[in-house]
Amino acid sequence: MANTTFNGPVRSENGFQTITRNATTGAVTVNATFLGAGAISLTPTAINATATATAAEVAGGYITSTSAAPTTITLPTGTLLGAAIGATQGTTLDLYIDNTAGASTVTIAVAVNGILSAAAAAGAGAGFGLLTVPSGVTGQARFTLMFSSATAYTFTRTA
Repeated sequence: MANTTFNGPVRSENGFQTITRNATTGAVTVNATFLGAGAISLTPTAINATATATAAEVAGGYITSTSAAPTTITLPTGTLLGAAIGATQGTTLDLYIDNTAGASTVTIAVAVNGILSAAAAAGAGAGFGLLTVPSGVTGQARFTLMFSSATAYTFTRTA
């Protein structure tokens, strides 16, 4: 498929969607829908047991957990994630973790070329840097990955 470049505003009355197409089956998956007033609706990926998230799952930006047991989600390597999103120095990616339907804590861990921010490395208590997401009504968090190169990122909690 060709790229299209526009000069001037691009407008739609019904929002925009980002999609991926399965190379084998041709099936289309909606990754995000951009709505009016700056709202974005992300398609969630469920991770309900301790696992390493794929680059595609993290690039999707929204992971849910409904596990009754403590769960650790390890992020992919900087190389894999950087390649999946076409990262360069300065690229940022927000990752939302939703554990509101879970019954235990979700912990986020980084892999090779994933560096914890100073706040995260210090274990910043209940503030920015905290790498755990509680279950229940307060069980939501936003993390930001900021790439220092195409293959390495710094990871921190931002909400």
